[in-house]
Amino acid sequence: MTALDSTSTTTAVRLAADGVRLAYGDKVVVADLDLQLTDGSFTAIVGPNGCGKSTLLRALGRLLRPTAGSVLLDGRAITSTPTKEVAKVLGLLPQTPLAPEGLTVADLVARGRHPHQSWLRQWSSDDEAVVTEALSWTDMADLADSPVDALSGGQRQRAWISMALAQGTDLLLLDEPTTYLDLAHQVDVLELVGRLHAERGRTVVVVLHDLNLAARYAERLVAMKDGVLVASGTPEEVLTEQLLAEVFELEARVVPDPVTGTPMVVPVRRLR
Repeated sequence: MTALDSTSTTTAVRLAADGVRLAYGDKVVVADLDLQLTDGSFTAIVGPNGCGKSTLLRALGRLLRPTAGSVLLDGRAITSTPTKEVAKVLGLLPQTPLAPEGLTVADLVARGRHPHQSWLRQWSSDDEAVVTEALSWTDMADLADSPVDALSGGQRQRAWISMALAQGTDLLLLDEPTTYLDLAHQVDVLELVGRLHAERGRTVVVVLHDLNLAARYAERLVAMKDGVLVASGTPEEVLTEQLLAEVFELEARVVPDPVTGTPMVVPVRRLR
């Protein structure tokens, strides 16, 4: 399978994987992968279970050190960039983020300001204003005093996105943010992420399982299989019937989404 990449080379590259190999012990999960994420883009990483999507996102977010190659943040090796500097630019929401028991939504969102604190710069009215705006922008202001662990799944995801918004990063990585949510809340979360991208100019990278939602919200898809980048491009370029067969072992028809016109995958049967 040949990787396809239609990414423009004229837009600044914010985050890149350069010949990255990722492993857990002796088990190689991602092999010699190259990927460029441009400023202001919205990219969805897709692929079958176990293909290395979340592992790649962890490396892009500086949670996993490559065994070969490097991850570059604004052209600089992310592993040699101080943690606090990275946290001011890049926010990563893991698949199932956990908050301490009893922590309120307001306290969680306030933690997004920690990278901006120092001995010389303590909590200020500016930080308070940023937190208030983040809660308002995500429609979480009415739940500010509620414990995070008492929220519904969709509300909890919005609370974490509020924290990322308060963090002030312009790069946002989300690992399967719609997992365990019903369809209405999946759409709610992705609409919010889409607004962050469109209205706030955030560069977004999201791991998604639902191909139709990925095609609807992301401008670019990156398809992986067995730790290898197989295809990269617009949803129309990537979601072909041939790729679905090769990557997902799925016979399917690809038709226009009746609402957005983006590709919509209609499964026929599993190929074995």
